Amino acid sequence: MVSRRDQITMTPEELKAFILREHTLIIVSNGPHGFPHPMPMFFYLDEQGRFLVSTYGASQKVVNLKRDPKAALLIEAGHDYAELQSMMAEATAEIIEDNDFVVETMMNIRRQRDPSKTDFPPEEMESIRYSARKRVIIRFTPVKTISWDHSKLGGTY
Repeated sequence: MVSRRDQITMTPEELKAFILREHTLIIVSNGPHGFPHPMPMFFYLDEQGRFLVSTYGASQKVVNLKRDPKAALLIEAGHDYAELQSMMAEATAEIIEDNDFVVETMMNIRRQRDPSKTDFPPEEMESIRYSARKRVIIRFTPVKTISWDHSKLGGTY
């Protein structure tokens, strides 16, 4: 007999399509006082299946991840239970400070959110480069991923 977990787990293809369709990744790092520190971030999924986000180098999440590189990642969608789709990953974080990589990743995040974006006008590039001076990239490598798609239950639960 097929378990409910097996019924609702997304295939690798479904999971990738879901991730690329959504725009916000909830990053949960271990906060300074032992409480989880969740933060919503726009992201880029690279060819190796790693999640990349751009943030200020002095942000609390960077401080947390330098202290403890373990994080939980969550993407969710759906209004009703029968529509709920989610992906949760346990991941390790790497902080990347290379300015060229920061600029390129900031561009990739924008491209992923808007696949029709092929060019960046000079004013937008100037803004990206200016912002990148104080930013870093956090690259999350998933160690374990769990997904669920309640629409596969056909409206029953």
